Order: sequence, then structure tokens, then C-alpha cells
Amino acid sequence: MNATTTAPLPTTAGVGTDAACRFCSAPLRRTLVDLGMSPLCESYVPPERVNAMEPFYPLHARVCERCLLVQLEQFVSASDIFTEYAYFSSYSDSWVEHARRYVEMAVERFALGRDSLVMELASNDGYLLQHVVARGIPALGIEPAANVAVAARERGVETIVEFFGRELAGRLVAEGRRADLLAANNVMAHVPDLNDFVGGISMVLAPQGVATIEVPHLLRLIESNQFDTIYHEHFSYFSLLTARTVLAAHGLEVFDVDELASHGGSLRIYAQPADTGRHAVSQAVVELLARERSLGYDTLEAHTSFAAKVKETKFKLLEFLIAAQREGKRVVGYGAPGKGNTLLNYCGIRTDLIEFTVDRNPYKQGQFLPGTHIPILAPEAIDEARPDYIVILPWNLAKEISAQLEHAREWGARFVIPIPEVTVL
Repeated sequence: MNATTTAPLPTTAGVGTDAACRFCSAPLRRTLVDLGMSPLCESYVPPERVNAMEPFYPLHARVCERCLLVQLEQFVSASDIFTEYAYFSSYSDSWVEHARRYVEMAVERFALGRDSLVMELASNDGYLLQHVVARGIPALGIEPAANVAVAARERGVETIVEFFGRELAGRLVAEGRRADLLAANNVMAHVPDLNDFVGGISMVLAPQGVATIEVPHLLRLIESNQFDTIYHEHFSYFSLLTARTVLAAHGLEVFDVDELASHGGSLRIYAQPADTGRHAVSQAVVELLARERSLGYDTLEAHTSFAAKVKETKFKLLEFLIAAQREGKRVVGYGAPGKGNTLLNYCGIRTDLIEFTVDRNPYKQGQFLPGTHIPILAPEAIDEARPDYIVILPWNLAKEISAQLEHAREWGARFVIPIPEVTVL
């Protein structure tokens, strides 16, 4: 890649950071966007700790000048974040359907059957592998969060409670367990030791196995102003160009790619062992790489205007919420996603602007959002409060959520989508 540019990003040299790129180890001196100090986005606060001190960490995204990987510095260990986790995939109907369609496609495309092994990394509560098990195909989930793995096992999904990397991959290979299909949905962005993780994938894949890796697309993040998808649990942010570079360094060839609508715009990357894989590189890979290059994502230039756009979104959202309060309107939220906590903390939004939020996940109900301490209630609280505005924090699920809340229009409620800019429906 050519990382030279005549329009450099702001440098962070001299501000006390000695961070190095988690892929290529080059010094990290260029800022993509600085979102200030923020708590871990899934560190929900129980009532007994609502007056206790919370740790805040810099939410400062940088871009590597050498390999162009966008990333956050690691401040806490992965085990601190993921050993007990508040996110259960099955509470999103559309995400479970996304998984079902994926399994249907993959089983047919890669001729999977009773002699195959489907492995999922960060298998969560079995939302995906349950569809594999239902077809009688052997499945193995790997999930570090013990509380979430319990739900997967209840669905009949064999689950190893452990972080994935070369060590676990080596043990699985020694047991004769290699993946004909390995699914890694929204996990590669979550691993601090990127080379250990991708190296493990390379080890555990069968010689003609396929890995599918879903990651939010950096191009969509920047072009659609999705800054709230930056949070401490997401260590890295990928274009196809950078993802292909990382995978190739570990002997994996990208042979196909799908552009998905999930999470505001994601990539499903198909990879195979470079020396034994049997799939030809698709035109979709060629075309997307060309498009990313044409937009400048093989240089630093494509990253230069993001910070200003983020700041303007903050101002517009605050102006809307302040005006609503001055007009005596009642404003609540829907959802308690990680992205919502980035948005609320960066904008300084607390109960003076959003009274409460609701979430379908019982694990989150009765707790408070980290940093802002906005209370999380059950969805029925919206019917009782009959608010004027409902801010949909998981805006990537706006269609699904607005359908669930269609009855709120009966009392005149309107839905507010904060990203990419404030939109009132």
C-alpha cells in the first residue's frame, strides 16, 4: 500500500503515547478521531454501584501510517471486557434471521453435511450454530463469556468457554478437529492480539476449508459518519484492503466478499488457505478493492475529514435535544447498545436530555448506562410514559425497532435516528 499523502492527519506525537500498531508494530502517530474519555461500552452499572467511581479511558482512534489499520489502543485486557458479557445476540430478531440465511447459504455453497465441522468464533448464545445443529451438521462454538455460553449449551450447541488464538487452535488440531467452515461474525474487530487470532484461524482451517469473517466496513463507517461504532471493545477497524493484508500475512487468501447492510454496512470476507484452497478469486473482490483505492483508502487522505464531521453531528444532536426540552417534550431512548454509549458519552447526554432507555435484554434491565447513568427499563415503560420522541440508539436496527413500536404513533410519538445525522421520522 502507498501511505504517502500531502494532506496529513493530525499527529499525536509528543502527547505521551508510545502505542504501536497491533498488526505491523509501527508507531501510531496519526489521529482518525478523538472521542474523548469514555467508559467501557458494555460496563452497565447496577443500582448498588450507581454512586461509585467509574473508570474512563481514552477513546482515540488512530491510523497506522505503514499498513493503514485503524485501531484503538488497548487499556484493559480482553478478559476484563468479555469474560462476562451483557450482549446476547438472540434478542435481535433480524440478527437471528441474518444468521439463519447465512447457514442456509453456506451449507449449500460449500456442500456441508454430517461429515463436516462448522466452527464459530465468539459464538455468543448459539444464535447461529443452532441452525447448524438443526440440520444435523456437527458444530462447535468458542465463546469466552461463560454467562452467554450457558444459553448456547441450552440450545444444544457444544461450546468451549475460552478465548480463541493459536494455543486453542493447536489443541483442536491435535484432537483432529479442523473446520470445514469457520464463521467469525463481528469478532475480528474485538481481538487485541490480531496476529494471534488470525494465526489461529489459519491453523484450525481444514486444507480446503473456508473462513467467513464479518466486520464493520471502515468505508461505511467514515462515509456514513458512524463514529458511534468506535468503542473500546472494538480494537480494530477494517477496509477490505487492510483485512486482506492481515489475512495474507497468515497464509489466508481472500477469494470472495459480500457487502452487507448489517451494523450500518459490513463486509463478509471469504478466505481460504492460500496454498490449498480451491476457490477462484471473485470479481466482487477485484471491484471492491478498486473502489476502495479510487476513494483513497490505500492512502491516509481518505481519513482526513472524519473528525470535523463527527463534531458537527454532536452539535446537531444536542441542539435537537435541548430544543425538545425547552418545548416541554418528553424524550426517551430505545436500546442499550455499545454504540449508544459511545454516542451518549461523547455528546455529554444524560437524564436531563433523555429520561430513560429500554431494552429487550433482561440482563440489562434495572441497570444504568455506563458513564451517563441513564436508567435501562423494560420496553413496557415506553407505553406507560407515552413520550413525544423515542431516540433509537441501535440505529442499524431502526426498521425492526420502529415496526415493534408502531403502536407508539397512536399517541403521536416520533422516532429519532441520530446517525449519520439527526433524522426525525
